[in-house]
Amino acid sequence: MGSHEEVMIEDGFYVLRFENNRDEATHFEREVDVDMIQFHFGLKGRAKFIFNQGRYALDLREELSLFLFNPQKELPVHLEIAPHSWVVSVLISIKKFHGFFSDQADHIPFLSPENIDKKYYKDEKTNPAMSVVLSQLFHFNLHPSIKKLYFKGKVYELLSLYFNRAEDANTEACPFLVDEENVMKIRKAKDIVIANMAEPPGLQELADQVGINLKKLKMGFRQIYGDSVYSFLFDYKMDYARKLLDSGSYNVNEVGLKIGYSTASHFIAAFRKKFGTTPKKYLMSINERV
Repeated sequence: MGSHEEVMIEDGFYVLRFENNRDEATHFEREVDVDMIQFHFGLKGRAKFIFNQGRYALDLREELSLFLFNPQKELPVHLEIAPHSWVVSVLISIKKFHGFFSDQADHIPFLSPENIDKKYYKDEKTNPAMSVVLSQLFHFNLHPSIKKLYFKGKVYELLSLYFNRAEDANTEACPFLVDEENVMKIRKAKDIVIANMAEPPGLQELADQVGINLKKLKMGFRQIYGDSVYSFLFDYKMDYARKLLDSGSYNVNEVGLKIGYSTASHFIAAFRKKFGTTPKKYLMSINERV
């Protein structure tokens, strides 16, 4: 069914979950104070943010995020959620958000002095680590008394991952990223391991394929994607496995084989490590929600 839930983490800090499992679109509207920053994450399917009585709209698709802030004008949330789509939104006051970073605020572009009174908009892909946290905000088995605490921890983790991405890094502190040719090679390496996730090449083989030495591959991959090659791949594979299970087209053994686990027990252990539950229990939780 279609549903939404709003949890107040603290005063001026909210997380909203939208889950539309129906065959028709649903709408949600909420007033938002002018001093609130908005983060919106597409977890499944697609949605649309509507502004100025329908004269302007922004699309939010699966694995994408929207970041909105306008200190000069209120931006009420008017969300159209497509059938079988899930969205997570985080609303937080600029005062509280600024307090997260204090003297490190210049690291965040929209908090820099020159942008203090300017509107800010950004859309980009969510990485696998963020997708895992977003999924955990929908799939958990906790006593209601600690749900708020759980949400608080996960939203803090989500924002940390959002602002820790290499795209926001200072290139002067990260000389490798100045070399555009090497960046392209690292991105090619990422594409290769994803395309061959069931049987990924070894690190030296991967370095040879993209034409870079092993040390630069390791260093560059961590600088651009925030993790080692195989840790990144593990997160990607688990998130891909979750999506295959969400589709309802594959059983647990089939999903494990598709991502490179020849033994079901190894896949189950890996899935539990990442999501805190087994694939079978995850499937049962999906069926209960439909």
